[in-house]
Amino acid sequence: MKSKIARSIAVLAVGSLLAVASGGVASAGVADGHGSTSTQAAAAQVLQLRDGLTKVAYAGDVAATRGTLDKLNPMLADFAAGKRYSIQAEQQNTAAVAESQGVETSRVLADPGTTPRQLPPVPSLPKLPPPLDIVSNLLTNLLTSVTGLLAGLLGGGLPPLPVPGVPGVPGVPTPGLPVPLPKP
Repeated sequence: MKSKIARSIAVLAVGSLLAVASGGVASAGVADGHGSTSTQAAAAQVLQLRDGLTKVAYAGDVAATRGTLDKLNPMLADFAAGKRYSIQAEQQNTAAVAESQGVETSRVLADPGTTPRQLPPVPSLPKLPPPLDIVSNLLTNLLTSVTGLLAGLLGGGLPPLPVPGVPGVPGVPTPGLPVPLPKP
């Protein structure tokens, strides 16, 4: 059973990488439209972190969510600063919004007594399970912002967020529960 789960996760990871590799990566550049290899590589890393964050958050794993945010937030700050990577001004603004949401989410998770700012729910994403429900709107808005950033950097062709309950997207395994595998 564990090997089937591992194979399923490996297939998802390879599929995500192939989607990134075949996407229109040329739009990662500045006004002249020329993207850099480092920008494309960083965007691919952000895509992996976005998917990882989605999976651990919807599994209700606070520690893994914080760990993933600790890796994602500095990359978003680099994109927002516009110094390390060559990206368009609109994408820098999107990165700044996402970085702000990521930093606030990390702060609230570090001190659960903190009240997060009130953001509207993202209608296309279900609420997060407890104990992450306290940052549900903030974290789902972060996932939406990061997806928007990636769409701008990679020119579309992104795999969907691996969110349970969304049609066409495989569910996220919950620790301790059996995972139904797709039939061949």
